[in-house]
Amino acid sequence: MHKCVNDPERLYDITIVGAKPIAFIRVLYAPKILAALSQLLTDFREEIRLLRLISLDATVSVELWLRSKHGTWRLFRIVGDTICEIDRDGKLQEAGTAPV
Repeated sequence: MHKCVNDPERLYDITIVGAKPIAFIRVLYAPKILAALSQLLTDFREEIRLLRLISLDATVSVELWLRSKHGTWRLFRIVGDTICEIDRDGKLQEAGTAPV
């Protein structure tokens, strides 16, 4: 795992490089972590737009990780024009898929 330089124009915060595809991840605080996916898409629209600027192929995963003040996490993968909720192992959760 590599943390990016603290730059206000960065597209992502950390990268994870390993045997699996490389992951570019943006980590943000979410005051309403249990909000519906549609609300999160509205709340984090700009961050999602910036993440979509990263070139995608089969070896790249672009993710948005949200954390509450109590330590609850929700993880999302941006795939084309959709955002999919994923679990801690990176597996897609069917209930959390929506167009971006």
